[in-house]
Amino acid sequence: MNSVELQQKTFLLLLVVVTLAFGWILWPFYGAVFWGSVLAIIFTPFHRRLLAVMNQRQNLAALTTLLLCLIIVILPVTIMTISLLQEGALVYQGIRSGQLNFGAYFQQIMGAMPPWVIHLLDRLGLTNISELQDMLSTGALQGSQFIAMHALSIGQNAFEFVISFGIMLYLLFFLLRDGAALSIRIKHAMPLSMEHKRHLFSKFTTVIRATVKGNVVVAAAQGTLGGIMFSFLGIQGALLWGFVMAFLSLLPAVGAGLIWMPVAIYFLFTGAIWQGVTLIAFGVLVIGLVDNILRPILVGRDTKIPDYVILISTLGGMVLFGLNGFVIGPVIAALFIAAWDLFSSSKEAPTD
Repeated sequence: MNSVELQQKTFLLLLVVVTLAFGWILWPFYGAVFWGSVLAIIFTPFHRRLLAVMNQRQNLAALTTLLLCLIIVILPVTIMTISLLQEGALVYQGIRSGQLNFGAYFQQIMGAMPPWVIHLLDRLGLTNISELQDMLSTGALQGSQFIAMHALSIGQNAFEFVISFGIMLYLLFFLLRDGAALSIRIKHAMPLSMEHKRHLFSKFTTVIRATVKGNVVVAAAQGTLGGIMFSFLGIQGALLWGFVMAFLSLLPAVGAGLIWMPVAIYFLFTGAIWQGVTLIAFGVLVIGLVDNILRPILVGRDTKIPDYVILISTLGGMVLFGLNGFVIGPVIAALFIAAWDLFSSSKEAPTD
């Protein structure tokens, strides 16, 4: 029995199957596809201005925008990543050779603590110095080894990286050139009202632009400031720690303080008072203000998402998707809030 209803259900099933199959094919390069799409959304406003200047020459405008993206974003990130991996390998060698001994640093802190603090830690079961020393040394060694091994794996997987990088650039060019027409086709295919489509698409692009631009600016500022201060204080691996602070600053509220605060405490307990006080003052008044001032302006104001939702969604996204999650998490949270807002408004019955 070939009824219209059966045909529709069969077609919907076919649509779901081929869509999942296509996603499965793209999955090995989902990072390249994802960042190509994100960069296209971010640079689309600039591309539109170029189109007006270049008399609607689509290929030339897309190529110019792609070159600008390479100069502003991709090349600096590549150079920074190579420098970071080199310094991470040096830190790993320093830990293996004993030049950097985090267990000994902890021993110095414990030796400088007053008796009442030692007594309190003893009641909490935290004074087994040998175990804690081994734990800290092992953790530091594993972390630096992770960076060093990734430096090696990047060299071994250079061909795969080049392929992914080429796919991202190739996709970015066509998304810049044909993105407007593709967006119209997707909107037309979605079985939603035009008002709902417009609202969801607007929310999607706004959150991506605000999240990427805002978090990247905040991360770069905090990482740079923290790295400069660590270098000024003579801390080994300042570039590496600056990058770690930049990475952690993707987490609102906590962020870079997870790095500079323990270092400041170490300085204070080991008698380097001016270094500890300087680092605390700089961390609170400079690094902290960057987060408290720039993030609400660049991220919260545009996304209109509460800070606690941004924090939880960013953490969850990074656990599930790695570094890509700092964008994916807040985008899913924003679409969740927007979809439920639309659902609630559509259920409100007009009152007489």
